[in-house]
Amino acid sequence: MPLTLLIFLLMVPGFVVVGVYLERKVSAFIQDRLGPMEVGKWGLLQLFADLLKLLQKEDIVPTAADKWLFLMAPIVIFTAIFAGYAVLPLAPDLSGSGAAVGVYYLLTIVSIDVIGLLMAGWGSNNKYSLFGAMRAVSQILSYEVPLGLSVLCVVMISQTLDLQVISYQQGIYSPDTNYLFGLKGLGLDVTQVGGFLTWNIFRNPFLLIAYIVFFIASLAECNRAPFDLPEGESEIVAGFHTEYSGMRWALLMLSEYGMMLLVSLLGAILFLGGWNTLFPNLGPVRLADWTSGEPGTIFGYLSGAFWLLSKALLAVLVQMWVRWTLPRLRVDQLMYLGWKVLTPVGLVLFFFSGVWRLLGV
Repeated sequence: MPLTLLIFLLMVPGFVVVGVYLERKVSAFIQDRLGPMEVGKWGLLQLFADLLKLLQKEDIVPTAADKWLFLMAPIVIFTAIFAGYAVLPLAPDLSGSGAAVGVYYLLTIVSIDVIGLLMAGWGSNNKYSLFGAMRAVSQILSYEVPLGLSVLCVVMISQTLDLQVISYQQGIYSPDTNYLFGLKGLGLDVTQVGGFLTWNIFRNPFLLIAYIVFFIASLAECNRAPFDLPEGESEIVAGFHTEYSGMRWALLMLSEYGMMLLVSLLGAILFLGGWNTLFPNLGPVRLADWTSGEPGTIFGYLSGAFWLLSKALLAVLVQMWVRWTLPRLRVDQLMYLGWKVLTPVGLVLFFFSGVWRLLGV
């Protein structure tokens, strides 16, 4: 537990350093420009220059603001998001708390950031901040429904709330993957196939659609475009964090990028095999044996973390790609998509996943 906690304490700020620079470069590439180039080689030191600027900025608290709500809101938001990392399995036999109800805990603890957003908007005593907070809360609560349904599809198929067990079921160490769609009828032992063929998006034909629903809902959970209405600068003056400055504003941005990584890791664990390698065991050369490593070994830890983070970072790149490609939705479009499209689709997927499991396909 202490080792995993230290890893995540270093990982989240490290991801912010990489993520902010990467997003600037990705957006520049999409828009056919260079991005930061002046501070350091290829602009690599731009983030550190921005951090130095933020450290020198005055921490302003508006006179009419509710001081304690205003000051505590960024801490509540960051704590809720960072606490979600506690149950993530980083590699075989390497996870935080190892809670048997990790999925339930994660969805519950992350929801607390809604309280922090409302604290930030109300405590600022600014109508624009309050409007932004209300938009954020209504958006997040709306999209938690389809996101939860997509997660429950995996729980239904896997019959467990333990994220580590879900990861094991999608790899070569799982004894319960013989109902892989298409391979059982061929008489193949899926535990000898492994690789990407045993990921959840292939084990059940409905889980690929469930992952798409999960990904769209996770964008709304992170307030990422095209669902960035709470922070639409051109409409509502930066949303719930309008009155924040200096390091408290930086903590809010750190929380946003931490949430991006968290939902990407969760999606990789639930749908994309977790820390398992994508190479199948076909033929005499068992690729997955030496690309995953045995559980409990240093190579197993490093290899497992490599595959999990690679999948998560690929999802983060898609999030950035979507942000700089699609236009921002209107409020009515956002709610229509959440309640009239994604939620019914999630309910249908949940029903079919239950029937699939009952039939023992």
